[in-house]
Amino acid sequence: MATRALITGITGQDGSYLAELLLDKGYEVFGLVRRSSSENFERISHIQDRLTLLSGDLMDEVSLINVIRDSRPREVYNLAAQSFVQTSWSQPVLTSETTALGVTRMLDAIRLVDPEIRFYQASSSEMFGRVRAIPQSETTEFYPRSPYGVAKVYGHWITVNYRESYQLHASSGILFNHESPRRGLEFVTRKVTNGVARIKMGIDREIRLGNLDAQRDWGFAGDYVKAMWAMLQRDEPDDFVIATGETHSVRELCEVAFAVAGLNWEDHIKIDPAFLRPAEVDLLVGDPSKAQEILDWKCDVDFYGLIEMMVSSDLDALRS
Repeated sequence: MATRALITGITGQDGSYLAELLLDKGYEVFGLVRRSSSENFERISHIQDRLTLLSGDLMDEVSLINVIRDSRPREVYNLAAQSFVQTSWSQPVLTSETTALGVTRMLDAIRLVDPEIRFYQASSSEMFGRVRAIPQSETTEFYPRSPYGVAKVYGHWITVNYRESYQLHASSGILFNHESPRRGLEFVTRKVTNGVARIKMGIDREIRLGNLDAQRDWGFAGDYVKAMWAMLQRDEPDDFVIATGETHSVRELCEVAFAVAGLNWEDHIKIDPAFLRPAEVDLLVGDPSKAQEILDWKCDVDFYGLIEMMVSSDLDALRS
């Protein structure tokens, strides 16, 4: 009988790549989706006939209990969240309800229905915020700088708490920025690559950005979901930083993306104070050595290959 997995956030970037990976491994895959007129199934449309989608909401523990009872998964991957940092400033309570308390509701549902289920929590490099050490590892102190980062710290520690209090097989992946052609347009990498494609095709003339000096550790989402799966195959649950170990600035992102399209970035980038955060996170770079050693995990796509993949995909989409 095929192993069953339940993915929350299955319609998102990570959810879609993880669903593909699990299907390729012979899993029976269930996805939690909210009853919402705005739910977007575009990222999973090519595999939707191979998935079982169940209605539920991280805001409603009873619905989670019912979904777990109906799907009886061996593994649960909690990828659902209000995941855009900028939005967390304008919707801090909603962000806390889904990104923080939603984790507790899911863990509690697992504890009540089947404590043998293996649980993955999507933690975030935004938990490090104003960084206390460079690079950041599993032992680096958290100092979140946004409502999103604060909510993720709660989700992370409640996962540790349930693991230690109820002996759940609950692991967290502290994922640094990971991108792909399926990344939402509101995120800076996709905003830039899509903007480059639109400028190349003569649709737009400029891209408006905030802090060009912010530095991030950017990897490919398709590589990162492999680490999620690997964590739940271990006998012992644990927490792992998943990152490339390299850092690049938003300025370099622009240089590379425009170069792919044969354009000069300085002709088209405009600084707009509206895109500056109330509290900026300046330098995030992860130390993935624990994941490399214990999970035998590595990045196959580097920063330059990732940006080229994204620009090419956005150009293809506009040409078709």
